[in-house]
Amino acid sequence: MDADTAAAYGLTVRGDARVQGLFDRFGRAHTYLRISVTERCNLRCRYCMPEEGVQLLPKDHLLSFEEIERLASLFVRLGVRKIRLTGGEPLVRRGIDELVARIGALKAHGLERLMMTSNALLLRDHIPALLQAGMDAVNLSLDTLRPDRFRRVTGREGCEETIAAIHAAARAGFRKVKVNAVVMKGVNDDELVDLARAFARDLPIEMRYIEYMPFEGNGWGEELQMFSAASIRARLEEQLRLEARGLNDAGAGTALVYDAFEQDGRAFRGQIGIISSMTEPFCGTCNRTRLTADGHFRWCLLDEGEIDLRAPLRAGATDGELERLIEDGLRSKRAGHAPALVLKETQKAAGPGHARSMIRIGG
Repeated sequence: MDADTAAAYGLTVRGDARVQGLFDRFGRAHTYLRISVTERCNLRCRYCMPEEGVQLLPKDHLLSFEEIERLASLFVRLGVRKIRLTGGEPLVRRGIDELVARIGALKAHGLERLMMTSNALLLRDHIPALLQAGMDAVNLSLDTLRPDRFRRVTGREGCEETIAAIHAAARAGFRKVKVNAVVMKGVNDDELVDLARAFARDLPIEMRYIEYMPFEGNGWGEELQMFSAASIRARLEEQLRLEARGLNDAGAGTALVYDAFEQDGRAFRGQIGIISSMTEPFCGTCNRTRLTADGHFRWCLLDEGEIDLRAPLRAGATDGELERLIEDGLRSKRAGHAPALVLKETQKAAGPGHARSMIRIGG
């Protein structure tokens, strides 16, 4: 990464990555770790996995709860303050409530926020245990309010249950509830205002719209088209008034957040968020790293670079040796990801054996 390219993202090379504080070469502090606990899911969303599905990992390739806990504890000691559990669908992993409790216990050692991303189909039965274990927030995925369209997008039934679970979560006492919708041109772009009114007008929910991102085998730019952040804003503003509040998480987040109002001035109780990874990237303030279900450390969602932590962990690596591997990974992090068309071609050239689909990275 040369200085001119870095400057285009508003970044300056400051030196090699350092593991204390999890800083990369550009001085970005990585305080947020997303841990995928499974590649399994009870939905088949078209934007997340190839149409033919994915070859599931053998059980012994998944990190055990003890291994996840050890790595999570290590990352917390190195400066991570937020952990999000993802999948696949994290609630399909047997014993997930126990794992949440183990990670929640890290709040005594520096962890500040524990979160989960879920499709909500199994959520209602888990809410009491999640809250007791210290779960602060949930991001719940729903792309449409229409059952027939839900079936086309996800390949399964469950629209009504997802909506009911979102309402249950909003009442349950989580510090934050967000609803994520991936916006696809000609598929659900006509429901943006309906989704906002359904969840953010009368409930303390952040309704978030996500630009459709290219991943291996998900048909980006082919049968499914991206609907840009600018188009999302324009569609919402046909019926609503939006007031920008900036990026969430004090400027280190992924969503540009808006207060929303009906045209008659009625304020929404919740907020609107737009995640513009493709057309308005926020790489300059990125504070995220990822741990895949099979124990690979990734420093960027949209970069195929990763380092295996599972093999050295099982071979008896010390914390210091694992720290050095993490440092090596952060040293490789670029100033920003490539444009969408370049990502698509890179993934196509790599093929499914080398480019991970979204479900194999973690939501």
